[in-house]
Amino acid sequence: LMQTPRAKILIIDDDALFQKVLSDVFRDNNFVVVTADDGLEGIKAFLDEAPEVVIADLVMPKLGGVSTCLEITRLAGDSSPVLILLTSMFRGAPHEHEAPEMGARVHIPKSTNPLDIVIIVEQLLDRKKYQS
Repeated sequence: LMQTPRAKILIIDDDALFQKVLSDVFRDNNFVVVTADDGLEGIKAFLDEAPEVVIADLVMPKLGGVSTCLEITRLAGDSSPVLILLTSMFRGAPHEHEAPEMGARVHIPKSTNPLDIVIIVEQLLDRKKYQS
């Protein structure tokens, strides 16, 4: 029996292997996954697909994660998605800022276990649901 998808997520990352690993674990957890290989493609996918969650890598060709997140926020207007920036250079724990930093409030190191990233996304979606 097909379950109702948890949410649609857009994963923007030029690292094909990481994109696949993350996509697979989100699909296994009942998300609809859309992917893009760089920021420009990601912005186009955001407009075409209207995902509830966007995960963007910080360092990408053409358009980096910060500019990508800022542009998605601008385009989204009042209906902003859950935005997460994947930071490769920072070790340590996932982090939430009071106000957006570098385009996103939630920063997750790329070294984080993919299943933990799914759990964080689910928590952020639940919170957003109760706030709306």
